Amino acid sequence: MHQTSHGISHRGTVREINEDACLELTHLGVWVVADGMGGHAAGDVASQLVIDVMQQALSHCSREQVNQAILVSALEESNRRLRQMSQQQFAGKVAGSTVVVLWIHQHQYHLLWAGDSRGYLYRGNQLTQVTKDHSQVNDMVDEGVLLPEEAEQHPLANVITRAVGVDDYLCVDIKQGSLVNNDIFLLCSDGLNKELSDQEIANAIQPGNIIDSGMALIHSSLVRNARDNVTCILVKSHYGLSSDKDIGRDNSDATIPVFI
Repeated sequence: MHQTSHGISHRGTVREINEDACLELTHLGVWVVADGMGGHAAGDVASQLVIDVMQQALSHCSREQVNQAILVSALEESNRRLRQMSQQQFAGKVAGSTVVVLWIHQHQYHLLWAGDSRGYLYRGNQLTQVTKDHSQVNDMVDEGVLLPEEAEQHPLANVITRAVGVDDYLCVDIKQGSLVNNDIFLLCSDGLNKELSDQEIANAIQPGNIIDSGMALIHSSLVRNARDNVTCILVKSHYGLSSDKDIGRDNSDATIPVFI
């Protein structure tokens, strides 16, 4: 299978800086979204460090050499560096970032994450959230204390329970599955799903044009005033070469996401 992808990031209408960062390594089958923790020390530095460490870890790899151990090790190294940075540069204040990674190898997809940045799968005109938020309200939903529809408006909605740089030991969740022709994956920071419901996200996805889909998602979040930074990467997996309608970046080289 081949992949095409398109990444886009926007600081939103409220935040002064963009604390999100993202990475497209389409030729390696790896995509990453990191969201620096607002209200903590240097969220923009934290998210970019996660991206830089991942890119460095994969810089000498061919697509065949990429494996799960390398990806997890890069996230653990990011955690170590951020813990060190918080002690040496920020007087113990947490410098942290959520992260979600998509790795596609042969006919399998793998999602690795820590925090509430999400990974979705759009298949057969249906959108499914594959990742599970590491958040206080999600724990409350699991325990039956809170209804899912109440979670987003809850006062603890912004409290996450896991992220890179928060604890000495990083626990990364991993899910994997088989690819189907024309699968579309969406990686996003929580700035997107804070503004749009899953149904609204699904409605914005155009299977034949992931660039227009990405622009529609950003536009829709900005119409809602985008209180947080908004970042998304759309990845389409398909047999053969891209047609004129399968618009995106191909798998021939590393790509750079659009930041606006």
